[in-house]
Amino acid sequence: MHYTYLVEAKWHSVKTGNADLHVFQGKLEQKVAWARGVFISWAGFTRDGLEAWGKGKRVICVSGYDLVLMLKNNISFRILMEEKIRRAAETRNLYVKIDEIYPDIIK
Repeated sequence: MHYTYLVEAKWHSVKTGNADLHVFQGKLEQKVAWARGVFISWAGFTRDGLEAWGKGKRVICVSGYDLVLMLKNNISFRILMEEKIRRAAETRNLYVKIDEIYPDIIK
């Protein structure tokens, strides 16, 4: 089955907190039930923001750190997303760092 993705990206110098994540969740809830979200934050995410936002949402979080290491290690975005989605399904965590997925990755 294919999914529709709503993508939001932030190019800020500070980590994304729960306010931006809640706004994005509101946008996603306006879409069909099978739509998923991808939230990209160059600076990453605050721990408090992710914890306050909760678990089990239809959103996968990607940081600039993830993107840099993905490109540096020649990992396709599709493969990275498949792994992040699998980890999210197993752990209910919306943000899993790339080096937790690939512990031997070149940094």
